[in-house]
Order: sequence, then structure tokens, then C-alpha cells
Amino acid sequence: MDLRNIAIIAHVDHGKTTLVDELLKQSGAFRENQAVAERAMDSNDIERERGITILAKATSVEWNGMRINIVDTPGHADFGGEVERILSMVDGVVLLVDAAEGPMPQTKFVTSKALALGLKPIVVLNKVDKPDAEPDRALDEVFDLFASLDANDEQLDFPHLYASGRAGWADVELDGPRKDLTALFELIVRHVDAPRQQAARDQPFRMLATTLSADPFLGRILTGRVESGTLKTGETVKALSRTGDRIEQFRVSKILAFRGLTQSGIDLAEAGDIVTLAGMSKATVADTICDLSLDLPLPAQPIDPPTISVTFGINDSPLAGRDGKKVQSRVIRERLMREAEVNVAIKVTDTPGGEAFEVAGRGELQMGVLIENMRREGFELSISRPQVILREENGQKLEPIEEVTIDVDDDYAGAVIEKLTGPRKGELTEMKPAGAGKTRIVALVPSRGLIGYHGEFMTDTRGSGVLNRIFHGWAPHKGAIQGRRQGVLISMENGTAVAYALWNLEDRGKMFINPQDAVYEGMIIGEHARDNDLEVNPLKGKKLTNVRASGTDEAVRLTPPVQMSLEQAIAYIDDDELVEVTPNAVRLRKRHLDPHERKREARKAG
Repeated sequence: MDLRNIAIIAHVDHGKTTLVDELLKQSGAFRENQAVAERAMDSNDIERERGITILAKATSVEWNGMRINIVDTPGHADFGGEVERILSMVDGVVLLVDAAEGPMPQTKFVTSKALALGLKPIVVLNKVDKPDAEPDRALDEVFDLFASLDANDEQLDFPHLYASGRAGWADVELDGPRKDLTALFELIVRHVDAPRQQAARDQPFRMLATTLSADPFLGRILTGRVESGTLKTGETVKALSRTGDRIEQFRVSKILAFRGLTQSGIDLAEAGDIVTLAGMSKATVADTICDLSLDLPLPAQPIDPPTISVTFGINDSPLAGRDGKKVQSRVIRERLMREAEVNVAIKVTDTPGGEAFEVAGRGELQMGVLIENMRREGFELSISRPQVILREENGQKLEPIEEVTIDVDDDYAGAVIEKLTGPRKGELTEMKPAGAGKTRIVALVPSRGLIGYHGEFMTDTRGSGVLNRIFHGWAPHKGAIQGRRQGVLISMENGTAVAYALWNLEDRGKMFINPQDAVYEGMIIGEHARDNDLEVNPLKGKKLTNVRASGTDEAVRLTPPVQMSLEQAIAYIDDDELVEVTPNAVRLRKRHLDPHERKREARKAG
């Protein structure tokens, strides 16, 4: 069967996974009476809850005797490690752009990787049926984006379609019949080349492993595209590292291929197809699986380096062990090492003492998703404030810079620019009207300046602003950046919070806890209205007497507490604070310092 391998690229919430749903339906991948979940490709619980794609996944459809392998790529730069590996498996990309918003930062990130690999793009202007859609402007912006990313002449001469993924149609003309996605299927078959590997069927077998996962029945499994030759179930192959070292020799126990949303066992893997192999015990991502006669590995795509690090430690608070079952440092280390093996964008290193582990990755969202997965698995952790990873070149200290694109109501643009370019040391590069009373601001801001900024941004824009960020490059260190301005309210007692005490503390600042919540000495229960930390007693009850006086029977009316998400809590804390994460709770607390650490901190402070 003739093959086409394509990836779908889009910014978060531009309709990529919805379009794949329609491609699956219209190709006949589902039975007529089959119950299919919305956004079928987002199989992970967190993906469904947040409406974002985190893991790159493949599917396969048949259309008019042609097999089309479709790879759904994450739209967020934090999960770029998935993107860089997966693009090496395809021969063309479908770039999906919201006709109202135009190309956004994460579109730029993934597209730059695809164009650098020489892949042929097809542009689909999605959501053209929305009232604020401007497809012509969006198309011009896509061309400008390609030109700025040094696309070659063939890539700049891209075909485009107008579509509505939700309504399930794509047409060459804006006022076309709007019936189905036939125009998109035809364009993929016509514009994307057949895999060049199909001509190499007679050569020895070679495959580059791009994703690693585990199956409860098959064990360790690796997915990739067959670069040359064929492979039958039961044959013996070997795994080579990037440097050509032999890792292991193993017998292929199972070959799986994508058929619709499921993987089915096949007897023969052919050059050009995307398949999954089982039977290995050591081979991992970026290794070459090949015939026993070969000694040269396939070139693997380099992965962008991590930009932030977070320390994962055991939960040593007084409430430790009440919610989770996995609390030992050994168990936490095993889980992190497993994650680092599957996710090549993450690096894990042990800290002195062995009780904590430094995890380096792409961004706060990637770290937040990893921590969220671990807490759902029953882990209890303490998490430090994210630290930016610095480089040194020619004696000069460099730090990561991010390109921030903000769409905000005109009334709040001034406040946003003032915050970014003032205390956060950003540089404004572009500011233009975005229509409908909104302004688009583009600025280059140090990654350090963006840690903890999102909550402040939502407050400044009354929740109406949209902020997107992407790694831009490295630049000379810009000096000290002011952290959180407010101090915190710290519990001085162990016990259960009392409504009367919290009511009396409301003058001091905003609360993070509810009455009847368990608290302990050193736990952060609120934000102080001033810039210093304050120890308070949330257990202090009302003194009862038999003397009645005015004001004695005032009703206790509490302001609802600030409920922080996991990412907000991690971004909020200061260097001397930790986030305590359990399956049922996210708490903030002061870091416990042993006497030696106290002396070191005192010496640092002078």
C-alpha cells in the first residue's frame, strides 16, 4: 500500500486534535455505531482536563487505497522534546493556523524545527467560520513567518486550504461547498512525497527509535520509522547508541503498526512505515535498531537544552505520609529516572545527601505536568522554587531569554509593558493593534523574570489577557530581578485552623486555607499585606464568658481563600520556601534548615 507520513502542527487551542478526530471519522476508521470520545487523540487524563496535547502520538487512516500516518504534535514549547524527535519520522507537515489569531509563538517553535528538516508544509486556515476570522491577514502572517525562519523557495510556495475542523470541512476557496475534508486528503497525497525509504526495501533493516513506552504485556516498546529494509516477527536485531556502541542484541517478539486509534500486530515491517517493536531490555530513545551486519548508527536530531531546574525532595512535613503511599527518596528517584528515560528533554541529577533530586527541563508547565502525574500515582513530594540554568561562554555569564507574545485589552497594555520592561528587565520588540479593542505586545524577557509572573499578569489584565512564551536564545546576564514583593503569613502552631482566628487575621492579608484545614508550625497560610513575613496563630479560638457585651456575638464572615493550582504554587514560592505536594493537597511551607544550613544562610546574609 502506498504511504504518506505527515505531522500536524498548531498552537495550543487552534483545533489540531479536533481536526484529527474528523480525519479519522471521514476516512472510515470508526464503525458507524462506535462510541468515540471527543478529542480522541488526547488520551491522557491531564490532556483532556487542560485541553492541551502533551504527548506526541501517531494514528493511521486509509483513504482511496492510500495509507496516511498522522502524527499529532504538542503545541506547547515546554514539550518540545517530543516534537524534535517525532518530526524525523515524517515527510510533510500540515500547519494549522487559527484564522482569527494568526500564527502564534508555539506555531513558530515547531514550524522552525520542521522547516530546518526540509519538510514540505501545507497551511490550513482553521475556524474561518468564526465572526472575527481574518483568513487573508493570517495567510500573510504565515508567509512572513516562513520567510523569517529562512524557508527555502519550495517551502515558501506552500498550498493552503480554508477549513473548519469542528464542522469537518476543508476547501481550496473560502466560499467553497463546505462539505467534507476531501480537499485536504487530496492535497496531502498530491503535495507530500512518498517516504524515500520505500525505495530502500532491499537494503538491510534500520530504524531510529523516537519514542519509548511500556506495555503491561509486552514490556519495553520502541516506536520509530523504518529507514530501510524489512523486518519479520522473531528476527534477531541489535541496538546501537548514537556513538555506534553496541547496546544489546535481541529477538523481536512483536511488531505493532497504527491502524486507526489502535495498534495491531503485523508480521512484516516495511521501509517507510511507522511501527512499534517489542523484545528489547536496554535500547532507548535515539538508539538505532538495525540488522546484525550494520555498525553505523542513524543520525539523531539534537535536543534543545533544558532552561530551568527544580529540586524534588521527600515530604518531611508533620503531615507527611497521611495521603500518599510513595514517600521514600528511593521510590521518588526510580520514578524520576524512568521519566528521564522516556522524556529526553528532562535531566535528573542527585544532590549531595541523596534525599533530593535536581530535575532540569524546558519550563514550568512541563514540570507541573510531571509533578501532577506523580501525585496522581500516590507520591508525596516537596518541590523547590524553579531556578534558571545559566551558561558560561568566553568568561561571560549567559541566561535564557524567552519571546513573550501577549494579546491584551487596550486599557491594560500600559500596565503590562511597565511590568515587563521595568522590574523584569524585558525589551519591547513589537506592539500593534490586534483588532476588537486588543493590542498585541511582543517582548524578549529573561526566563527568570517570567517565573511567577503569570498570576500577576492575570490580575493586571482582569483575567482577559492571553500570554504565550517560547525560548528565544541566550543573552548576557541582566543582573538582579526583584522577586515576590509581599511577605507571607506563617503558622506558629500545629493543629486545626479555626474560623474565628482566620477572620481576625484577614486584616493582615489574603488567606490560602479554609477553617478546619490541618496546619503546622512553619506552614504558609496566607500572603501578608506588607513585604515582611509574619508568624501568626490560626488556632486561636474565641474566649467564652458569661458576660454579654456589644460586639461579642458578631457573625464570622470569611472572605473565600485564594486557591492556587500546582503551577501557581510553584511559581509563587520564594527561595527559602517549598511546595508540599500530596495526592489530596498542595501546601506551601518554609524550608526546614538544619543548624549547618542556618549558619551558611547567616554568613550569606552578612
